[in-house]
Amino acid sequence: MRKQFAIIGMGRFGSAVAKTLSQLGFEVLAIDQDEETVQDVSAYVTHAVQADSTDEEAMRALGIRNFDVVVVAIGEDIQASILTTLILKELGIATTIVKAVNDLHGKVLKKIGADKIVYPERDMGQRVAHHMISSNIIDYIELSADYSIVEMKASKEMIGKSLRELDVRAKYGCNVIAIKHNEEMIIPPSAEAPIKQEDILVIVGKNSSLQNFEVTFAE
Repeated sequence: MRKQFAIIGMGRFGSAVAKTLSQLGFEVLAIDQDEETVQDVSAYVTHAVQADSTDEEAMRALGIRNFDVVVVAIGEDIQASILTTLILKELGIATTIVKAVNDLHGKVLKKIGADKIVYPERDMGQRVAHHMISSNIIDYIELSADYSIVEMKASKEMIGKSLRELDVRAKYGCNVIAIKHNEEMIIPPSAEAPIKQEDILVIVGKNSSLQNFEVTFAE
């Protein structure tokens, strides 16, 4: 049986999550306090409901406990975000994913039992910064406070050289874990095969090492 999702808060982040899950064929319940917002999202989700997520009885009445994952995407109202998360955990929701607006908010959410905390604004800011370093950077994903993954187009200096020649691990402390060649994902990549134009390298490492690597091969 496919997972069922409930998304609370239909701002830019919440509505984008809801729309994407719906497009992927999942059942999605969208919840927001604003009636007009609920009407707007009802066109692309399974169910859309106007409700106060800080009202435990209202959440029970919606059958929120029947959903596998609940995303709390409430915007600037930190108090409502925290109270909603508390209610969801008390109701026994298996997985709660909660949007945090800052580190302090995130710490509180972690203490009250949020299963995953996301920082959309911070993460987008990091991605923009990495794109600014080099036009070759396609994506940047933070794995933890110290480690990340970068997707990077092969720069001119890389083309025609093998991973062994580039010696990425020894020189930069990073690991190339995959190479995307056309539509093919090569895992693990050959140490001897020359890197081709349009190849995309998937690199994991410490943030400081990745930054050094990005700057070295910036274009």
